[in-house]
Order: sequence, then structure tokens, then C-alpha cells
Amino acid sequence: MTISDTRKPTRTQELAAELADGLVSFRRELHRIPELGNDLPLTQRRLLAELEGLGLEITLGRSLSSVTAVLRGGAVPAGGTKPVVLLRGDMDALPVTEDNGLEYRSSHEGLMHACGHDMHVAGLVGAARILSSLKDELAGDVVFMFQPGEEGPGGALPMIEEGVLEAAGRRVDAAFGLHVFSAAHPRGVWFGRPGPQMAAVDDLHVRFIGSGGHGSQPHHANDPIPALCEAVTALQTMVTRAFDVFDPVVLTVGRIAGGTRENIIPEHAEFDATVRSFSAESRAAIKERSVRLLEGIAASHGLKADVNYHELYPVTENAPDAYELARRTIVDLFGEDRYEPMANPMPGAEDFSFVGNEVPSAYLFLSACAHGDPADAGSNHSPHALFDDAVLPDAAAWLAEVALRRINQGA
Repeated sequence: MTISDTRKPTRTQELAAELADGLVSFRRELHRIPELGNDLPLTQRRLLAELEGLGLEITLGRSLSSVTAVLRGGAVPAGGTKPVVLLRGDMDALPVTEDNGLEYRSSHEGLMHACGHDMHVAGLVGAARILSSLKDELAGDVVFMFQPGEEGPGGALPMIEEGVLEAAGRRVDAAFGLHVFSAAHPRGVWFGRPGPQMAAVDDLHVRFIGSGGHGSQPHHANDPIPALCEAVTALQTMVTRAFDVFDPVVLTVGRIAGGTRENIIPEHAEFDATVRSFSAESRAAIKERSVRLLEGIAASHGLKADVNYHELYPVTENAPDAYELARRTIVDLFGEDRYEPMANPMPGAEDFSFVGNEVPSAYLFLSACAHGDPADAGSNHSPHALFDDAVLPDAAAWLAEVALRRINQGA
């Protein structure tokens, strides 16, 4: 089930091809049992069974269903100190009702691996198997980070706090990961960019508090709704006037609530927004400016403001050297035509960014589109999302190869 290529395969690709059927079977088992958040007991149990016999040092999370596995390389490093590389795969699903007619569709009603994390787990297991077969050639150690909770509440930071970056006995030198996509690009195409790859994401929760009354006599009340509407418009204006178009900010108000019927002025009104940014500087600025603006508008109307700005995931940054190694490995394995540089970062967010904040990292994308026309395919998070198992050997081979090169070549 590999994608055809005329170039001579590497040893990692040959081993990945031998594993293909087993990886597909494992991935489909995971697809049937999606779980949410940081508590994934079924997924964790099935993963541990898959890792048996590989000679890995395994640690389970204390506060979440994570699995950290360390492979010790058997070769002697040229520099005397063993390099350590981390490879990451996230495991959680989404509260989406699957609607794609698959024979192996979700058996958990209302839950679905709609973002392809089952593919990530299978690909990382494949890399663990490949590198275990090559451990005598490996002049360093590999940490396999099987992470729950990427879709929220966020599993990367708890795993870091529990020691995943030091699991091999010393801090990892570099980290790599990938994300599959079900639409937009033809199957088998990889894509990425140096620098910002994905946005930071924050939440903004706002409540304006006034005094209620009859809708026919607003002068006897203090109506929070007009002020709230003014605030929504002012935020959009502020984003376009205060931020560089080449370092953009996106602020979208996705929920507004206030009142019970047309002739009652409510005591309070509220909205929730998502905020995306692509640099630490813009992220700090939008937080400060939005809170100040909202409190000022509320005060000008004689209202109280309850403004809560929650920082969630930082910008996902591809470190230049790690990115170049990741890109070069893709081109060497699969050819120039299988890699497309991204002109701009993606406004989605990823908590692999917490790893990237700590160590040089690269996080790249791989299309697993199973639809003939990627433009018409169901996208990630859609109940119609379909991911093609044919890319699993490529994912496993790339993860293994990039770790092998980073350790043995020090690139």
C-alpha cells in the first residue's frame, strides 16, 4: 500500500513497506475506538500492546494517558555524547459524528478520528519498529512521545512537565512531528515552511454588566447590548489599524449572547472570540490592546467589564536547521515533486508548539487525501474526512529517517 516511486528505496523505506499491512490494521483498530482529551485508556492499552517486544523503556503519564518510550541506540557516537531526538504523535479524537460509510468507522457514537491522529499514532509506531530494527546503527537515543489531548485541553505541556524532554536521561536535542490532512493537496504531497508554521491561539471571553429594564424606557436602564455590539466592531477595526499586514492577527467573535426577549433590557451581555497570531510580539500586543479597548468601551458606557483573555497554544515555529533537515529528508526519500513549500503559515494551532518552544523542532504536513479531487474532499474535523492508509509507510519512513540522520550525522 505504498505510493509508487521509481527511486531506489532507503533501508527505512524498505522496512516501512514490510510493515505496511500491520500499520494499516493497527490504524483501523484505533479508528474504531476514538477517545477525547487526556484520558484515553483504550487507545493507551492498544498502543502498549503494539510496542511490546521492541526493547523500549516505557513510562506512562501520571496525570494523563500518555506513553513515553525510549529507544537506546547501540552505535558509538563520534562526539562521545549520545544525541537524543524526540518524535511525536498525538492520539486523541474529536466530538464529531462520522459520516463516510467506512467499514471500520467509529464504534463510539458522536466521536471520530476526524483529524487523523490515528494515522499519527500508527506512523510513529512504524518509526519505532523501524528504528528498533536499526538500533545497532543508531548512535544516539530516540524518545517517542505518544501524546493525548492535542485537541484540548492540551497534552503536550503536561507531558513536558512530567519530564518527556528528559526521558532519555538528558534533554532532547531536536524534535520532529507531522500532521496528515484529508483535503486541499493531492495524496502523498508534503508541505511546510521555515519559521512560523501554525498560529498561536488564544480565547477571549467578555461580559458587559449593566442594569436591566423595560425596552420602551432604555433611559431607566443601562443597556449592555449596544456597547457590546460597538466592542465587536471596534475589535475588528483595531486589528486592521494596529497590526502589520505582514504579521497579521485574526480575531473572530464566534458567540454572542444577551437577553431573553425583545422588550427586556438585560442585566448583562457577553461574547466569546478566538484570536490567532503568528509572532510572540503580535500575540502580546493583541492581548494588551484588546483588554484595554474592551474595558475602555465598557467604562465609556458606565458598564462594568469582565474580560478574560486566556493564552492557549503558542506559535508553532520550525527552527531553520531542523526544518531544512526535515525538508531535505523528504526530498531524498520521495523526490522534489512530493514537497511543496508553503508561502504562508496556517492559522490553525498546534500544541506541539510547546515542544518547539523548548528545543529546535520541525513540524511538517502530509496529505492523506483519499478523494480524487482534493478541492472537494472533506477537510480535517469534518464528519466526511477520509484519510488514505497508503501514506502510512511514508510517514513511518520519514520519521525514522529524520531521527536517524539527526543522530548519526548531527545535522
